[in-house]
Amino acid sequence: MFRAEPLVKIRLHMLASEAADAALELARFGIYSPAQHQPQILRENPALAYREAWLEAEARTVKLAERCGSLTDPSIPEGAEAPTLLDLEELNSWLKEVWVTCLAAYEGEARIAEEIRHLDALQETLGKLEHLNVDLAHLLRPEGLLAVNIGSLPATSAKRVGEALSMTGYIISNFDTVADQIYAVIAGPRDRHDEVRGVLSQAGWRELPVPEELRTHPRTAHAWLIEERKRVEQLNLAECAALETLRGKYRSGLEEARLRVELGRPLAEAAVSGVRGQGALASLSGWVPRRRAGELKEKLEERFHGHYWLNIEEAGKQEAPTIPSLVHYPAWLTPFVPLVKSYGIPRYGEFDPTLPFALTYLLLFGAMFGDVGHGAVLVLFSILLYRRLGKTTWIGIAAGGVSMLFGVLYGSVFGFEDMIGPVWISPLHDPIQVLSIAVAFGVGFIIFTLLVNTFNRLVAGHTAEALFDSGGIAGLLFYLGATGGIASLASGSAIAIPFWLMALAGIAIVAIYKWLETDASFGERLLVTSIETLETGINLFANTLSFMRVGAFSLNHVALALAVFTLASGLGSAGHWFTIILGNIVIIVLEGGIVAIQALRLMYFEGFSRFFSGDGNEFVPLKLMGIK
Repeated sequence: MFRAEPLVKIRLHMLASEAADAALELARFGIYSPAQHQPQILRENPALAYREAWLEAEARTVKLAERCGSLTDPSIPEGAEAPTLLDLEELNSWLKEVWVTCLAAYEGEARIAEEIRHLDALQETLGKLEHLNVDLAHLLRPEGLLAVNIGSLPATSAKRVGEALSMTGYIISNFDTVADQIYAVIAGPRDRHDEVRGVLSQAGWRELPVPEELRTHPRTAHAWLIEERKRVEQLNLAECAALETLRGKYRSGLEEARLRVELGRPLAEAAVSGVRGQGALASLSGWVPRRRAGELKEKLEERFHGHYWLNIEEAGKQEAPTIPSLVHYPAWLTPFVPLVKSYGIPRYGEFDPTLPFALTYLLLFGAMFGDVGHGAVLVLFSILLYRRLGKTTWIGIAAGGVSMLFGVLYGSVFGFEDMIGPVWISPLHDPIQVLSIAVAFGVGFIIFTLLVNTFNRLVAGHTAEALFDSGGIAGLLFYLGATGGIASLASGSAIAIPFWLMALAGIAIVAIYKWLETDASFGERLLVTSIETLETGINLFANTLSFMRVGAFSLNHVALALAVFTLASGLGSAGHWFTIILGNIVIIVLEGGIVAIQALRLMYFEGFSRFFSGDGNEFVPLKLMGIK
């Protein structure tokens, strides 16, 4: 849970003709992650041509499957073999023939669909013209002295437009009213048409284009539309029948094609980095858990009966940056994994921060948003969103639960501070103590990050950095001494001097290490050492003081509730409770979101930035996908 599972590197050597079956077996194994092959003697990649053929087959199969409707997901037989390159080439040839055969039917289907859409548009236009009892071919003649416009305008503008048009020799004739729009015919001298169009545009006039098919009497156009729709529907039925025939003809073949594509997927995916070869020899390289290496060897022996050579070796130090991280998380912790991965992936062997992140994040959120009622609302809201967001809602449920816990500790229920007594502390009455506790928590958190960083440096083999750098033991010595000295002075204790001596020793070690680490002239070395040493102290205490925001937000939570109650107190009974309910909703939505972000910020910037590199590689196993 705290570290990635130990991995070993395998190199599987065999005949190139058996590489696809080998990759398939590794995919069945389910815990093999391809890796870059190191030996320079194997410079070829015999799987590249295979991958190209597979990609072509997959694309065509997916496209045809979409056209053929739902296909049954085939199951992979126990003894199924991966297709060869020749098999994939033959499959591509067949898929191409099927696509050419079906393309004409698909194009016919598309043409008919377009015709139906066109008829629907004509029907909609005709519905607006059906009350116009006139032959539109005669009315809309492009020649002659009379200009005719058909369209609509707002009912509120009709009278004003009529008066304006009367001055130009134009007349307006209404033939229908729909909602607040009047449909009308406007006619007049063609030589004043431009003037009239300007008046109409200012009045909100919307032209109603009349397609050529409808330039006849509306009754005639209506009858034509009925006959045309019958014709198109008959064509559509014929095309649908033809398509269904084709789907029935090729369905079983396409299901078989999907199976063959899936069987070829492992080698095609491994070809990117995990396959090398020379002549008739192929080699697959990758990572597997150390505890399952023996199981893999047994499976390969059962499948290939000794016609292979398997090399299992521990990773060398030079490969450490490329080793993927495989971490197993309990079910309750998995919702927090994406939040950690949004910052980065732990390096192999590095401390995995997911568990402390989850616990600390919830603790910080609850401390800043402690209220029984508000927490209960978060829990209920998260439960309601479970179907939409899935396991992610468990973060909201857990955060709401911790808020309820701190609400009991604070004695707060929907902002009411006197409904229940505080079990621990009341932020409203003990603000200084709340801020002090927040800073004390920050001190403990910073100490934890320094210890984890020291561990990570030691694992990576950077012993000097782990011991003498500001993020290692020396930095921890300085921090413990300085915080102890400040606490002693604040409490009036007489033991401050040993703490300050500890701090002095720690910062001196850091300064000496920075001096020795810097390769430059005397003046430049002095400047760099001074700045970096000073930065050590500033960053540590700035990060510590950042945790005061935990106490500040807990106080802010109380202050917002107090403001809501103050505002409500001056209103009547109905207004009083309306204000309280609305105020609580605002607090939950606004402050809840801000607190969630602030808790995440503290974890990222005051925590992860100190010990978490986040530049690791995720363990991505080779798997059979898309098959149930």
